[in-house]
Amino acid sequence: MIEYIKGEIVELTPAHMIMECARIGYELNISLNTYSFYNGKTTGKIYVYEMIREDAHLLFGFADKAERELFLLLISVSGVGSNTARMILSSFPPAELIQVIAAKDETSLTAVKGIGLKTAQRILVDLKNKVKPIGRMENSSSGISGGAIAEEAVAALIMLGFQKAPSQKAVNSILKASPALSVEQVIKSALRIL
Repeated sequence: MIEYIKGEIVELTPAHMIMECARIGYELNISLNTYSFYNGKTTGKIYVYEMIREDAHLLFGFADKAERELFLLLISVSGVGSNTARMILSSFPPAELIQVIAAKDETSLTAVKGIGLKTAQRILVDLKNKVKPIGRMENSSSGISGGAIAEEAVAALIMLGFQKAPSQKAVNSILKASPALSVEQVIKSALRIL
């Protein structure tokens, strides 16, 4: 699986991006949020989800891991395909989508083109418990660097054998109390809690 592609942005439209890496141009399907993030930039690093079907090999690109995680959660819902998930992510920034799901806001979801009431209800029911850890992580970070610190700390704790949910909870509470800590300090503090 491809984790990310780092290279030159050759072409950028609100729905697609072509990124050149090692003289190979990769076409990526993107959301409006990702387009806004890369608009005006000539190089970048984009997180990738690779979808291999019988009739196509598709790449989806995301500005950050949180957006990719939401995309994966959305396509796991019955009746929500990759284009619908991309449409939802184009309509809401990741933090706002998490709030919509947590608040069980059917009205906001049905405002997205192609989302009916039944699909909105299915999304809310299927994802209500799955987006909370992401939401807490988003809220605890003051920016990209805080989110990266939390992500790296949780990944390290998982590699050490701890479960993901308790690790995220510990890291989020530590960063909420002391947002300026380094990754090492967060991991050491979490080891005392876990």
